[in-house]
Amino acid sequence: MRPTWGYNIIVLTVTTLLIGCNTETAIKDEQPDPVLVEYPVAYIEQNLTAVDQLPAQFDTLNPAYFNPGAQLLIKRNAFADSPATNLTTSLFGEDQLIDIRDLSVSDDGQQMLMAIRAPEIDDADDDEQPKWNIWRYRVADETLERVITSDVTAEQADDLMPSFLPDGRIVFASTRQRLSRAILLDEGKPQYTALDESRDNETFNIHVMDPDGSAITQLSFNLSHDFYPLVLQSGKILYSRWDRMGANHGVNLYRMNPDGSDNELVFGWHSHQLSLDEQNESIDFIKPQQLPSGEILMLLTSQDDSVIQKRPVLINIDDYIDAEQATATSGAEGSAITDAELSDFSFSFSTELSQTGRLNHLFPLPDTSQRYLMSWDLCRVVVNDVIRACGQLTAEQLADENLIQADPLYELWLLDNAENTQQLVATTAQGTVLTESVVLQPSSQPKTFIADKVVGNELDSQLSQELAGSIHIRSVYDFDGIDSTANAGGISQLSDPSQTPAANLPARFLRIVRGVPMPPDEVRDIPNTDFGRSNNQLMREIIGYSPIQPDGSVKIKVPANVPLAISVLDADGQRIGGRHRQWITLIPGETLECIGCHTANSQLPHGRLDAQADSINPGATGGFAYPNASSNIIPEQGQTMAEADEMVNGLAELTTSLSYQDIWTNPVLSEVNPSIDYNYSNLATPAPTGSECFDNWTAYCRIQINYVEHIQPLWDLARPVVDAATQMIVADNTCTSCHNIVDVDGAAQVPAGQLSLVSSASSDEPAHLTSYRELLFNDVEQEEVDGILIDRLIEVLDADGNVVYQVDSNGELILDADGNPIPVLTTVNVPAILSTNGASASRSFFEVMNNTTHQTMLSADELKLLNEWLDIGAQYYNTPFYSQD
Repeated sequence: MRPTWGYNIIVLTVTTLLIGCNTETAIKDEQPDPVLVEYPVAYIEQNLTAVDQLPAQFDTLNPAYFNPGAQLLIKRNAFADSPATNLTTSLFGEDQLIDIRDLSVSDDGQQMLMAIRAPEIDDADDDEQPKWNIWRYRVADETLERVITSDVTAEQADDLMPSFLPDGRIVFASTRQRLSRAILLDEGKPQYTALDESRDNETFNIHVMDPDGSAITQLSFNLSHDFYPLVLQSGKILYSRWDRMGANHGVNLYRMNPDGSDNELVFGWHSHQLSLDEQNESIDFIKPQQLPSGEILMLLTSQDDSVIQKRPVLINIDDYIDAEQATATSGAEGSAITDAELSDFSFSFSTELSQTGRLNHLFPLPDTSQRYLMSWDLCRVVVNDVIRACGQLTAEQLADENLIQADPLYELWLLDNAENTQQLVATTAQGTVLTESVVLQPSSQPKTFIADKVVGNELDSQLSQELAGSIHIRSVYDFDGIDSTANAGGISQLSDPSQTPAANLPARFLRIVRGVPMPPDEVRDIPNTDFGRSNNQLMREIIGYSPIQPDGSVKIKVPANVPLAISVLDADGQRIGGRHRQWITLIPGETLECIGCHTANSQLPHGRLDAQADSINPGATGGFAYPNASSNIIPEQGQTMAEADEMVNGLAELTTSLSYQDIWTNPVLSEVNPSIDYNYSNLATPAPTGSECFDNWTAYCRIQINYVEHIQPLWDLARPVVDAATQMIVADNTCTSCHNIVDVDGAAQVPAGQLSLVSSASSDEPAHLTSYRELLFNDVEQEEVDGILIDRLIEVLDADGNVVYQVDSNGELILDADGNPIPVLTTVNVPAILSTNGASASRSFFEVMNNTTHQTMLSADELKLLNEWLDIGAQYYNTPFYSQD
């Protein structure tokens, strides 16, 4: 049926007028739904303009925003005339404006959780205002109380979006960052609450606590928001993650166990642009709900903040990883995202008049009846200053382009999707909206309990003790099940030492990078100049390096509970391929199994184990050495070379150096490959901060590279060339001797290659050294005229190669004193020779360093330092606390 006026609506009163000024619409009397007579209904009423007539804001990426003017109401049942009790009116004093959000119900229907924000404190600073706290309502004794009883503990951070785990614990999103803050101290940094990667708001991550508010534990460690946790029927936690690394990749769906293990991308990476109603909409995957059938319901939100209506859709995360991309094994066809079938309602983001009205919230009842509570604005228009229901108008009247849509009036209705009926549950006043509602009803699908993984069983005891985990990649040559080696023999050829010497292996090392949490302004107000040429990568620390085995496999020990990213490197330490775009985290003792890698533009399944194709690396035939390889390592069935190496030599630890030693070649069959050791200890300049930690590795070892401290000294380092026979200095290869605006006698000179590498403050940006600006920013060519450096000017030519001359406002040529036309002059651009996109994008620089003039001027160890600094973003500083204003 099409819900125009005259469809089947059930209410309690004989004649009830719809709330609204001059409304003339009546609806008929029928019996209430008998099933809901015994279950309480709770809902939030939000005043949209409670303070100074400013509209309420519901910013997805600022969930802690305070919209004063909410109240929590509860009715004993779903009768429209059943009185509503205000549960929050006396919590903080009469007429005190509070905010409420995130209602959720326990599986037995006897408890309800919510987040409440206390009233604003007059004349208090932002950091002195109340925090969001989690509250619990118990049906048995009708009490509402804060879960965390201690004022001090409760006010340490914003806590939102609570839900019950099957064992009674509470999972929630919080800015507490409890473990992240402790790790900062262990890393030698101040303890602070980090901002998200846009540096706008404090970061939310998923936490869990006992029912009494104790034992608060951080589960996720994203550098931007992890929020809206949903406990699935399976017992796993589905949640929304803002993927912000390097750029805004949208809010996607992730999943993990209640102990934080097996954390993986589930859905949405390539699904943020959808065609809805013949329009392209940009969407994020926020606040998932699960229907009793197991399907995932989401209310899509418009990017237009002024639009509060939602579009309900179902998302098939079992068979799909993206809107149009099925998992490798499901065989599903079509789209993963479909409009929820709610009778004949058709909801959208459009501001145009819709005869089915507008939807703000939808709550599926936890049974098999296909019923929903919905915050629904019926279709109403203003005709001759009278509000009329759309069902009262003719088709011709509804087609009138001058028809005025009435202001929204969202009321609470019970939709029976099986019977196509709608029952009015609660009304509200103009200017308010019912934002959320729940029924305190036992669930027909109670959630499965998943126990925490056990150290010594599912978790490695030694790794757990070291606060570490491990990452195992079966092959870095595996791109979504496709062999990327470009060799006819594939990885079997690469892994055979007699066929492929190490120098011919494309991937040689793995780099692990850690994102630096950004402090709030009151801890350190970071100037943009600290990031350098680009702030896309913010600040990065290197966790260390490990060699990649010939079959492309690698297994390495990494710190737990911190956001990590990986890069695949060549023999010189340059990243091959793009940067990793998702943060990886492991809990202590956990091993993350990765099949392979992922190209930047590929939409094939990746990042979720049950979505990917089978690995291209089947592993070894057990009991035999790898083909034509050393018999010192005899693998077990199916083992990668990295697993076999671990079995014999132990799990590899991260190092600061690019170190390789051939363990696979059988010297009887082929020549042993030469070793590689690019090491900070070989530098004549200061080694990156923290490198000494790796002499006795711990989970808190970090490498920091700062331009002023570690890169500029490369240009300043004295590099005299001494004749071996006479011991006389025959040349000076110091970088700043040629790349300088003055020569040895102090006279002006054009720096070699138009590149000055001096350490003076830049005239373009005093916060940067001249060399940094010259390397990473475009400049103009200079020339020396009469002992002074000036910008070189050349004549401008048109498309035909003819000189362009200056003209006046009338288009007439301007002549010089001799009556000659004056050519238009312009500077000559000198492009930057280095790129923040990485070492491979800075090819011009490294080609110069390998030409006959510069070859061997910088050592391999120095070039390795430059490679890694460029690959992580070429930041000016990689610590928020290096420079001080």
